[in-house]
Amino acid sequence: MDERVKKIIRQMSIEEKVAQISCIERNELLENDYFSQSKTEKALENGAGQISPVLRPFDPETGTKIANEIQKNALKKGPKIPVIIHDECLHGCMAKGSTSFPQSIGLASSWDPEMVEKIAQIIGKETRARGIHQALSPTINIARDTRHGRVEETYGEDPYLTSLMAVSFIKGLQSQRVIATPKHFAADFAGDGGRDSSPTFFSERILREVFFPAFKASIQQAKAWSLMAAYNSINGIPSSSNRWLLTDILRKEWGFEGFVVSDYGSVWGLYGSHRVADSLAVAGKLALEAGLDIEIPSSPCFSHLVQLVKEGKVSETVIDQAVERILKGKMWLGLFDNPFADPEKAAKICDCDQHRKLALESAERCVVLLKNKGILPLTQDIGSVAVIGPNADEVRLGGYSGFGIKVVTVLEGIKNSISKRTKLYYAEGCKVNDTNKAGFSKAVSAASKADIAILVMGNSSETEGENRDRCNLNLPGVQEDLIKAVADTGTPVIVVLINGSAITMTNWIDYVDAVIEAWYPGEEGGNAIANIIFGKTNPSGKLPISFPRYTGQLPLYYNHLPCLRTYDYVEVRGFQPLFPFGFGLSYTNFAYRNLKVTPETFSGKGQIKISVDIENTGKYEGEEIVQLYLRDIVCRIIRPVKELKRFKKIHLKPGEIQTVHFSLNEEDLSFLDENFNPIVESGTFEVMVGPDSANVLKTTLEVK
Repeated sequence: MDERVKKIIRQMSIEEKVAQISCIERNELLENDYFSQSKTEKALENGAGQISPVLRPFDPETGTKIANEIQKNALKKGPKIPVIIHDECLHGCMAKGSTSFPQSIGLASSWDPEMVEKIAQIIGKETRARGIHQALSPTINIARDTRHGRVEETYGEDPYLTSLMAVSFIKGLQSQRVIATPKHFAADFAGDGGRDSSPTFFSERILREVFFPAFKASIQQAKAWSLMAAYNSINGIPSSSNRWLLTDILRKEWGFEGFVVSDYGSVWGLYGSHRVADSLAVAGKLALEAGLDIEIPSSPCFSHLVQLVKEGKVSETVIDQAVERILKGKMWLGLFDNPFADPEKAAKICDCDQHRKLALESAERCVVLLKNKGILPLTQDIGSVAVIGPNADEVRLGGYSGFGIKVVTVLEGIKNSISKRTKLYYAEGCKVNDTNKAGFSKAVSAASKADIAILVMGNSSETEGENRDRCNLNLPGVQEDLIKAVADTGTPVIVVLINGSAITMTNWIDYVDAVIEAWYPGEEGGNAIANIIFGKTNPSGKLPISFPRYTGQLPLYYNHLPCLRTYDYVEVRGFQPLFPFGFGLSYTNFAYRNLKVTPETFSGKGQIKISVDIENTGKYEGEEIVQLYLRDIVCRIIRPVKELKRFKKIHLKPGEIQTVHFSLNEEDLSFLDENFNPIVESGTFEVMVGPDSANVLKTTLEVK
């Protein structure tokens, strides 16, 4: 590959080289959302590194044919090098007609990396089949402040869980020869107030301990071929021109050999927002020389590199390095051997029955039961049900979702589940962000006639998502008033939440009998939620983020550092969430007993064995996610109050007891010293095992 790439580069003009590190914006190829042969030929005169999501509006077969036409044009002129066509694939390719799985925060709630890898394989298969080669996914930023609108795209607040999910997704996607692009590097989503891409001010220690691990695992374990630089700045230096991030850490320390793409317009942002460059040309130079290889979705800054090279202001060697990385990616994709896709195959596999089946199963595994006063599960032959709420008869898929597929609402799912004798009443009640209570009377009337009221509430793209950060995590509009109005009828109430981040519930949770967190559950979400409600599936999901009691507690996360003074606010315990990280109920009960550590004193040789007995003490079969946390009790560098180290999902029948075994090693006991080298100190560790981060059995481990 190296020899072949160097030979190609030697034959290229500087114009052709710069074209390879540039991106063609989709509108340069389309005319009114229709493929334009003449525009495409002109745009590809010098070739191109990438093309932004040009195929998104088209069905699989049509889009694949257009992808093939684009490649034919790329091979006609210039260096005759095929192009990479990219799109977003967080929980399904965004191009029309692709299977839509649960949103990322929902997938994290499954605590099931193997399932995530299977989902990513399907996403990769559908993506590649239609001629798309790179996914600007997954989003692996750490979600410590749930006001941030894009929490739904993440795998939650914990570095260990996020790392496992990231590695699984990337391996699954790239197994289908689709380049994964973990993003946004680094420490994005963590700015003051939960604001998107705001400046961040973090020590190198916090970066390395919290915000880097998932990216490091993506590179070293999953071998991600690409990575996206973030919009934000860290300690005054924009991530897209941060040589320490993009070269020293990423390439020299972690050994990354792929290529770095900009976030959309982030190179322009060096000039137009951060103001560290006084021209677009200087912005392009800063980004390139820092280690950013390709500017997307168009290249207003990198287009100046030809002139900068001719003027001697940018070394052609730096451009050659970036071109080499991109060409290697294209070779790994197999584009030089066969850049074309099969339209018939794309039409056959996208959103096929097999893929829809996994969409349903995964949605069921992502549901988290937050409260149940014994009312769930319902029987299918219940006399009457009222289905109420702004998300009851609307499908919310979340940000970066596809379209043009069959979707199932919660109302439809419930209709599919109840007996023919059951009476069903429906009322919307209000819109997601309504200030109008005109629909309350119909909702109250429906609830008054029913044996049970199922309220489907939550958020939408109007109230959260990209460019939709929140200062208040209460349910939007008049939804809380609707819950109280229905509860006042005396009819038992089940609240189903469709959303992408934490919701505060203090104002209404005591009025309802059950709360189900369903996230944005994908195309089969309605059926999955109904299967949970009517007991076909026993919920097993666990929260990947902490749910606060009040928005004012944020940022709130379980693995905080200890504090000399009190954690308390005047009104509430400062680190006391409404629902802790790792929390999730089942229709059955699990008892934890006999936590043991062997050896009790660890000398650094071999493995540490930890065991605990789990008994299903209820009357339903169920799955439990057993969680293991550690705390270094005394350490010269302050350590978190607890850190997730392992977890395991088990299935138990009523009365069954299973001994769960974990193994830890020296690395699990280590921390970063003053020079950020991993070391282990002698001392005592607290070992904690339980169903969530707040409810644990404890024992100790001595380390010498």
